[in-house]
Amino acid sequence: MFKRWQTRKVNIGKLSIGGGSPVLVQSMTNTKTSDVNSTVSQIKKLEDAGCDIVRVSVPDLEAARSIEKIKNKIKIPLVCDIHFDYKLAIESIKRGADKIRINPGNIGSVDKVQAVVEAAKKARIPIRIGVNAGSLKKAQGLDTYKKRAEVLAGSALEHIKLLEKLNFYDTVVALKASDVLTTIEAYRVFASKKNYPLHIGISESGSVYRGTIKSSVGLGVLLYMGLGDTLRVSLTGNPVDEVQVGYHILQTLGLRSTGIDMVSCPTCSRCEVDLIKIVNKIEDEIKSVKISSRYKKKPLKVAVMGCVVNGPGEAKESDFGIAGGKNSGLLFVKGKIIKRLKPKDWVKTILKLIKEKNKGKS
Repeated sequence: MFKRWQTRKVNIGKLSIGGGSPVLVQSMTNTKTSDVNSTVSQIKKLEDAGCDIVRVSVPDLEAARSIEKIKNKIKIPLVCDIHFDYKLAIESIKRGADKIRINPGNIGSVDKVQAVVEAAKKARIPIRIGVNAGSLKKAQGLDTYKKRAEVLAGSALEHIKLLEKLNFYDTVVALKASDVLTTIEAYRVFASKKNYPLHIGISESGSVYRGTIKSSVGLGVLLYMGLGDTLRVSLTGNPVDEVQVGYHILQTLGLRSTGIDMVSCPTCSRCEVDLIKIVNKIEDEIKSVKISSRYKKKPLKVAVMGCVVNGPGEAKESDFGIAGGKNSGLLFVKGKIIKRLKPKDWVKTILKLIKEKNKGKS
């Protein structure tokens, strides 16, 4: 197992960030924050998907005043995203925010930043410094990713210096760009100089399809380097997708678990069942299964394979699996062949076994 970078420990609600704590998965609502019912409804869906921390934007006073109502109806820590107006940050803190996200560069004078810091100190909540290449003029127009990364890291270090001068250290740092190489290098440069916990992500990564690829590459590299204490997969789509992709990235690296690790083959001319349809149906169905906490460290491994080349081997190595044959499949449980199944029975059999295993019946 690769070694994680040792960062300071910061508390947020009942959770902790950094200091060896598990990498937490974060998402952000895309509802109007002032619409409390819609926002709470979306957050509850995120909670069901396993989201650890949720962020909401606070563009105006009405949104800031809604924080208290939202906070009282959700279970996970609430982060308020503030730009331009320091008074919105202070109001959000008064209303119960668990963390504030600001960019000190657009909040205003040192006095305004200090006012936010003092409010955060009093409430005993952390501040996340978010530096984004898209809003940092110094990073725009540079011809190499290394130059852009240096500017991003430099900006974050300036902000850190200001907060430290104000005797504030409960800080989380994010240095994001839509470019993967710029993002990776910016985090590497910053981490070589400071040990504040890092919130990682590829900003504005795109659609669910493109954004998943970009984020998986960028976040995968950072996590393998040992960097990252919280993450967000920024997708143009349903925030629930962000959480699901985030968990799968972490599971791939052995850092967190979705509860189920499903192995399936890409199919070829040897496959004589409609494996694509079968696997997609299983994936859709297991989303609604509440996985037992005992599989949160080591996931339940399920193999659904199309032919006899790799099928039997993968099925044997799994908790249970099916190796396809001609219009049939062999069911393996704990490495042993149990019976032969027709393709029409694959989905219900796998789902039944997952549910039974989940309840400790097998």
